[in-house]
Amino acid sequence: MRAIIPVAGVGSRLRPHTYTLPKVLLNVAGKPILGHILDTMIEEAVNEATFVVGYMGDLVEEYVRENYDLKATFVEQESREGLGHAIWLARESLRDEPVLIVLGDTIFDVDLKPVMTGEHSSLGVKHVEDPRRFGVIETRGQFVDQLVEKPENPTTNLAIVGLYFIKSSKLLGRCLDQLVHNNKRTRGEYQLTDALQMMIDKGERFTTFNVDRWFDCGKPETLLATNRHLLSRRPLERRISGAVVNSPVYIAPTATIGNAIIGPNATIADGAVVRDSIITNSIVGEHASVEKAILDESIIGADAKVRGEIRKVNIGASSELSIR
Repeated sequence: MRAIIPVAGVGSRLRPHTYTLPKVLLNVAGKPILGHILDTMIEEAVNEATFVVGYMGDLVEEYVRENYDLKATFVEQESREGLGHAIWLARESLRDEPVLIVLGDTIFDVDLKPVMTGEHSSLGVKHVEDPRRFGVIETRGQFVDQLVEKPENPTTNLAIVGLYFIKSSKLLGRCLDQLVHNNKRTRGEYQLTDALQMMIDKGERFTTFNVDRWFDCGKPETLLATNRHLLSRRPLERRISGAVVNSPVYIAPTATIGNAIIGPNATIADGAVVRDSIITNSIVGEHASVEKAILDESIIGADAKVRGEIRKVNIGASSELSIR
């Protein structure tokens, strides 16, 4: 099975972390976002992948080639013209066999085997509170009838979450060609939803499958929420001399911990140093250093240094002191 994985996004909502790393290589629960996605793909028997890269794409290619035994190809998206444009650039991968399209900035937990052995193309969906930020679908019976990209007045809250199983990949390629050659854009971009709607109009049948456990990594708060979820699935029970470890946590074997309280819900990456500190609900990146600090709901980037100070206070009864 071949997958197409678009990873060209800049990740502006995760700055300053994405000034030095592409979003898909940010650490969550002990490995890059893309690593979690690829591990799941390999479990589902995906052995070929086309990556649509852009911003710092050389780092993405280096990571994939060094860590995964995949038949991988890389296509550059020089200008950001929408998801449909990204998949169109990978059109050489749209052959006679089915293809799986997976967005590279979301982590999911779903069994894809029934989907990939099904009779029809299928879209991963989830009920969301505000569907205006997503492509949404309307169904007729068991099949998809209409796809609308980021509707102002949605008639459904069933959102497409970035997993697409396409049986007729050649037809998708023809529809994408038609979009691009006719310069048919929605909100200024070539939308994959428009190409999928063209496929439906030409007779392709799409079903849906629920993806209840789907995690967006596009903002600091959602990245931390994903970190908490992934840690809870595989809690690490570990004892470290001179430290208190409150599971669930991930502490890399090469991290240095001294006189610290780690967790719950903390990730300490490779080469990081944590001393005289308390870290909860946070991610400390590779080779970062945290000393004499109390961190909660924090993201410390790779090679960053955080140093606080320990204060001595002698305060009397009925007093109030705020230290900032």
